[in-house]
Amino acid sequence: MHPNALLELATDLLHQVLQFQAPADRVVSDFFRTHRELGSRERHSLAETTYGVLRQRLLFQHLAQSGKGEMERRLVLLGWQGNEGFLRAALSEQEQQWLEQVKAVDRTALPAKLRHNLPEWLAEPLEAALGEDFWPLVDSLNQAAPLDLRVNTFKAKREDVQAALKAGGIDAEITPHSPWGLRVQGKPTLNKVDAFNRGEIEVQDEGSQLLALLADAKRGEMVVDFCAGAGGKTLALGASMRNTGRLYAFDTSGHRLAALKPRLARSGLSNVYPIQIAHERDDRIKRLAGKIDRVLVDAPCSGLGTLRRNPDMKWRQSPQSVEELKVKQAAILASAARLLKPGGRLVYATCSLLDGENEGIATAFSEAHAKDFTPLPAVQALEKAHAGDAASLVRGDYLRLWPHRHGTDGFFAAVWERR
Repeated sequence: MHPNALLELATDLLHQVLQFQAPADRVVSDFFRTHRELGSRERHSLAETTYGVLRQRLLFQHLAQSGKGEMERRLVLLGWQGNEGFLRAALSEQEQQWLEQVKAVDRTALPAKLRHNLPEWLAEPLEAALGEDFWPLVDSLNQAAPLDLRVNTFKAKREDVQAALKAGGIDAEITPHSPWGLRVQGKPTLNKVDAFNRGEIEVQDEGSQLLALLADAKRGEMVVDFCAGAGGKTLALGASMRNTGRLYAFDTSGHRLAALKPRLARSGLSNVYPIQIAHERDDRIKRLAGKIDRVLVDAPCSGLGTLRRNPDMKWRQSPQSVEELKVKQAAILASAARLLKPGGRLVYATCSLLDGENEGIATAFSEAHAKDFTPLPAVQALEKAHAGDAASLVRGDYLRLWPHRHGTDGFFAAVWERR
């Protein structure tokens, strides 16, 4: 494709993404569906350029004020993640000179908000919580996440899968904390990998694996994944149960549960029952009240722990949307808690970095349900489930994962037992 044509497509794609009408990954995949003529290298350049701009939007918009022409084109030039020679071939002499000038700007001397590229409402609580650790977090959020895999222990052993991947030219390291995980650098095409097609591995961030590990689901139990989504944690729970007992996967989205079906077929699990519910007070939930051994609530949240993968989240969320989510989180947790039988375990989790969605919700639940539920220190549950270096994963009683400290997405979890 002619360099200028590719640059025009990149500008068009960025223009669509910056409307923030839909998640960036969906906009990108829809765009590629309409432009089937793009090869894999071209798609890669367009996608990575888009994400690069989303990560450093405030900085790039500041730098782009000095140039001429369409704003989105200038942002694409600043964020270009492809062949440099290819880019030069598409630029006018004026654009080349401008780019040289902008690249010479000393970025370390710029105001903090142009260096951290976070909205103020998000930067302030994170800086307050982390102190000097704030800037390492910012750096980690601007890096692409590695690819984490969970070995389906119902079908295979981790070391056997690691060896099979190596034989196929994919180097995978054992994850430091999850006993089920492998970490791969780069982006191998998994649907061409035998272990993937045999259902021996699934894509799942190590942090997400630890959430399933906290539930500690056992053989023959009745278990509920309350907000199952596309089912990454559901599959991990089912493997923990060795394909026995009953595992209910609830979600309000039939579309998300449909995405679980092919993964379920590959996994070899037959103990999973996906159920679409209308809301957290659905009658189908009421029928199971007091009968369940383990409930995992991976609550709908701001998703700000996944900024390495979804940098658009920081621009799509707002203080108002987070307040609305907190009301929903408290209601879902209270409803899910009713399912547990005496001695049962409840896990509340988010992929948020904000105390309000995390400790705030957990503390309020503990206070409101002091008669029925005893908080269980996360470190105790992690050690029992054979997580590596469990003490480094917690803050107080809670699991607290950070990208810059643990190499995972940002996750939180609290655990209780029903008296």
